[in-house]
Amino acid sequence: MDLAGRRISDVLLMRDAGPYEFSRATWEINLGCDFDCVMCYLGEKRFEGLDMDGKRKLLAVMRDAGVIWLQITGGEPLIDPHFREAYRLAHELGMQVEVLSNGSRLHKHHMLNLLRTYPPTKLTLSMYGATAETYDAVTRRRGAYERFAAGLQNAVAAGLNVDLSLIIVRGNAHEADAMRDWARSLGLRFREYANISPTIHGTAETLPQQSPEYLTHRQPFTGCPAGVTFFHSDPFGRASICKVGREPNIDLIAEGVEGLARLGGIAESLMLRTGGCSGCELSGTCRVCRPMAKVFQEAKAPLGNYCQHGMR
Repeated sequence: MDLAGRRISDVLLMRDAGPYEFSRATWEINLGCDFDCVMCYLGEKRFEGLDMDGKRKLLAVMRDAGVIWLQITGGEPLIDPHFREAYRLAHELGMQVEVLSNGSRLHKHHMLNLLRTYPPTKLTLSMYGATAETYDAVTRRRGAYERFAAGLQNAVAAGLNVDLSLIIVRGNAHEADAMRDWARSLGLRFREYANISPTIHGTAETLPQQSPEYLTHRQPFTGCPAGVTFFHSDPFGRASICKVGREPNIDLIAEGVEGLARLGGIAESLMLRTGGCSGCELSGTCRVCRPMAKVFQEAKAPLGNYCQHGMR
């Protein structure tokens, strides 16, 4: 390593290993958002969460737990009043940070300067259309398209590692090809999402927004690292196995790293098949995890949205 006259401590951070096997985490820094997308799984998007002291404690717990990769999401994370300080602290604690954003704040110089100074490992931006009329209708915010387009252009020009998530719903499906062309014209990687989930509150008002011709069949669920090497934190520092299986959860602010010792047991309990899924003859090739199936069941969603029996 060429240190160019610098001390090794200026370029290399050594961290102690965590007591468990957690290396990845996601953090909803705040559920508030400046968009009001028709298909948003968050439902009511409240501006609430930890103050900055609480955020510092939570990030310290994540560091002590061994988290190396941290995904900061929301709501819209860039509108959180403490985002800049929390993001910079995560970097200083030695985490590789991915930010999930709608891009609406990237046209602001102070935000772009922050990300240019402390480049995210990945900046994943959601795209909701290819024209102002469609974009503003899907997000239910006038001017959303202009803010996104300006922010996207700024992020690309700044050399940030941008990924795009193309969210395809009834209201923008006619622009799917134009969305793909836009991403390709910028030389950006993109993935498409068309399978919409119920809200985290167990309601189904989001599901009619799905565009039937773009729905995809998920691969059979064969397990995941949720609650084992990965965990999720909500805006109050409550850790759960993932953003779908939110309960039971662990208050990391009150319990610290030691509380995570219970997460593996919670994961095992949430993966047990119960109710209508117990004894299912197709369980070996089920395409959704048990927590996701439960969300669909609570929302009284059509069986075809999540279960093979509804596809027969």
